[in-house]
Amino acid sequence: MHKLVTLILVLLLSTAASADGHPVSLWLAEGAHNRIYLLGSVHMLRKEDHPLSTVIDDAYEDAESLVMEIDMDDIDAAATQALVTKLGVISGDKTLRDLMGSEMYAKAELAALTLDIPLDMLEKTEPWLAAITVEQLALNRIGFNPIYGVEMHLMAKAQEDGKEIRGFESIEEQLTFLDTLSLEAQRDLLLQTLAEGNDIEAVMNGLIEAWQKGDVKFLEENMLADMSQYPELYRAIVSDRNRRWVEDINLLLDDDDDYLIVVGALHLIGDDGVPALLTRAGVNVSQMRQPN
Repeated sequence: MHKLVTLILVLLLSTAASADGHPVSLWLAEGAHNRIYLLGSVHMLRKEDHPLSTVIDDAYEDAESLVMEIDMDDIDAAATQALVTKLGVISGDKTLRDLMGSEMYAKAELAALTLDIPLDMLEKTEPWLAAITVEQLALNRIGFNPIYGVEMHLMAKAQEDGKEIRGFESIEEQLTFLDTLSLEAQRDLLLQTLAEGNDIEAVMNGLIEAWQKGDVKFLEENMLADMSQYPELYRAIVSDRNRRWVEDINLLLDDDDDYLIVVGALHLIGDDGVPALLTRAGVNVSQMRQPN
């Protein structure tokens, strides 16, 4: 990016960060010679949730590179499906009912019935994969689609603009985080996903509104608090990954290029969130605002 354009954008972004308006789920981490923008993502959105805040567009324009949880423009669909089958499909004669146990499976079956989701179709999936499948089905029914998600939206722009796209992890690493959860944690994940299914539209409406307004308090009280009730899941999916990412981000802060990092919004809130970890490491981090 031409340095003059960068300077103009920096001035505009600095103004936006301090102007009247509402906060957004976007943070600025300042290196010695560069800027790193940390954008909290919702991986699936609805068409009506666009356009994104203009301050997000400005951060994208300022960045030379886009960094996401995984390098999404390098995903092989066939290889990914084969990996899901390898890790998430139950081999042999056992079924989901066997892995859940009769009592927990009965609870899951009843909850699935109220959601009009036949649990039989998931009989050969491990509980973690069944949970993901249930959630995707429920979200698709109310108009949520990864096509409209933050990552897909920004990836398309980056591909069109010829910007570098990177990823912190591989798809295999992400799936392995779930596959290596204890059976107890996987059962809890499936039951919790089913239990929340009936209220998913109201939950998502509240989540999207809080995410758009950068309402960290709401997100912490309604997302982080729920997740922290499952310590094993929280460590594997949130806190351990945050600490690994911060190591990578500290290396990027020694660079001259600017970066837009896009990760799930849950990773950017709370004491274990990436902004908090960077702040404790001495990095100047501030939440940005959308001007009126």
